Amino acid sequence: MTTTGEHTLPTLGRDVALERGMAGTAAPSPGILHLGYGNFHRAHQAVYTNAAVQSHGGDWGIVGVANSSREVVYAVESQDHLYTVVTIAPERTEFQVPRVLAETLVAAQQADRVVAQIAAAEIKIVTLTVTEHGYTFEPSTGGIDLANPLVQHDLQVVDQPRTSIGQIVRGLQARMRASGAPISILSCDNLGGNGDRTRDIVTDFIDHLPGDQARDLLTWVESQVTFPNSMVDRIVPATNDAHRDRVATMCGYRDAVPVPAEPFTMWVIEDRFAAGRPRWEAGGAIFSTEVDRYEQMKLRLLNGTHSLIAYLGALSGAETIPASVGQAAVADAAHRVLTGEYLPSVDLPGGVIAADYERALFGRWSNTALGHRTSQVGSDGSVKLPQRVCTPALQALGEGVMPQHLALSVAGYLACIAPLDGFDPGPHAHAMSDPARPALGALAARSTDGRTMARAVFESEEIFPSELAAQGDFVARVGEYVDIISTAGVASAIDEAALTHQPTTRA
Repeated sequence: MTTTGEHTLPTLGRDVALERGMAGTAAPSPGILHLGYGNFHRAHQAVYTNAAVQSHGGDWGIVGVANSSREVVYAVESQDHLYTVVTIAPERTEFQVPRVLAETLVAAQQADRVVAQIAAAEIKIVTLTVTEHGYTFEPSTGGIDLANPLVQHDLQVVDQPRTSIGQIVRGLQARMRASGAPISILSCDNLGGNGDRTRDIVTDFIDHLPGDQARDLLTWVESQVTFPNSMVDRIVPATNDAHRDRVATMCGYRDAVPVPAEPFTMWVIEDRFAAGRPRWEAGGAIFSTEVDRYEQMKLRLLNGTHSLIAYLGALSGAETIPASVGQAAVADAAHRVLTGEYLPSVDLPGGVIAADYERALFGRWSNTALGHRTSQVGSDGSVKLPQRVCTPALQALGEGVMPQHLALSVAGYLACIAPLDGFDPGPHAHAMSDPARPALGALAARSTDGRTMARAVFESEEIFPSELAAQGDFVARVGEYVDIISTAGVASAIDEAALTHQPTTRA
């Protein structure tokens, strides 16, 4: 029991669920294992799965696997694997308690259990939300990152893999030897062609297994494992005490780990499942042969523009995305990059009207009740930006047009993550996490100005591919924007981009 003001509130759990008649107070038997058990999964795939089970039944309970932190795992275990999804819009708040979580594990401490679960015949789907960084791939080749010591560990050690790809491969290896039952690996991360990419990384990992382990496993994976492509979309901020207090006040119980989310949600999936699937369409999922177009649209129009809003906002002191896009200059920059530089590179799915999609995006980004932080959206840019920026930038440059706002996006990222000596990007930039921060910081420390730094970043090819690094004018423009941000401020950089902006045409 928890006391709030004069009222003693019960903690969410089975007793509360039974007392209030919440549907499905017993989770279904496990059929899905999910790697990356965080807020996004709990407000997205778990909600769709809950709707599928409520409508059509089936043994589609979820085994949620956190990477290393026990915080959420401990909390949901103490609440009988229940939690609240808090759907927040300025005009209303809705609450839902999914009942599909059957078990929770922490991969860093229970890797052998993760492998055993993937090997178990009753698990028919492995889903992933481990972020782009979690795929441990080498950007220049698209294959497994052999320079990563964790990957090298997983290639040698069978029962204690430390990476998500290692856990999947060792689980598949054990499954082949046990039942040989088919299974599907479903990426739900923001990678273009995420299913195909996951398959390529998995098979490349298998190719590098020592001895004679690879041949039979590759043959079995080819015949018994599918890797559907998918596109996921829902804004899910980090949980804070305000969300906990809202649940306590409006629901009358205490939940340590509620998940805030926007009303909008989308899941587009390629229907290729080797061992069946839940009826996710009951929750609104779309099964389509145009997943690649939905992915492209989301990765560039939504995610690419979102990154620009985050970096410009953080640099101007905006803590949240609504506060950032609420600045007229930032909103104008976002419109320009979306319509003039990203949109010409996108093949829209059938029935999608660009202007309607753009209006919907700005409505979502302006949801002041949600409070999505610029620091959260701006994190991990080293793995996100190459997928979003490179193709549209190369297309524009091929037409003889300098994509000013794509250059500004990269410059904003560099200014946030690795500021030049003497420039302070502010607390929201400092709060961004990025695996490349130490390396970029070292380059910044050795650079005399933005152009020198940009050249060093692109020449390293640690983040951006050689094709873009070869575009000297673009690299120089990125450096110029870094200098403008560092000496005159981000507002001056935004003004400069607006003055020089020239839209790209469709290829």
